[in-house]
Amino acid sequence: MTTTEEQAGPAARMGIQPGQVVQELGSAEDVDQDLRAGIEEATGSELVGEDHADLADVVVLWFREDDGDLIDALSGAAQGLEDSGAIWLCTPKSGRDGYVDPGDISEAATSAGLARTTSLSVAPHWSGTRMVSPKTRR
Repeated sequence: MTTTEEQAGPAARMGIQPGQVVQELGSAEDVDQDLRAGIEEATGSELVGEDHADLADVVVLWFREDDGDLIDALSGAAQGLEDSGAIWLCTPKSGRDGYVDPGDISEAATSAGLARTTSLSVAPHWSGTRMVSPKTRR
């Protein structure tokens, strides 16, 4: 990673752009507030919640091992997403409560009809995995 990318902050590294609608799912007390604020600053608007009726450009899905079925969560997140949009699955980092094994993430993504593209550290305690619909489905 270059110095410019390191200085760019997580929202910029996630590709969050001004004017995008970012839907947040799975939020709880343990989510990273600095990342949330950075996304809102990058887009120029507040995150929208589960009750958002229109499609989103990006979905940020906070998910922990005990949150239920990851395939169902990813499938649900994909339903509210623009065709060219992305899901950022945010999971606790290795060694943290709620850690989700990367193999489970890959398997769930495939089962939900999504393709993994990028993984990065989005916050001190959270990793992010970017997923999109395969180009053949777009």
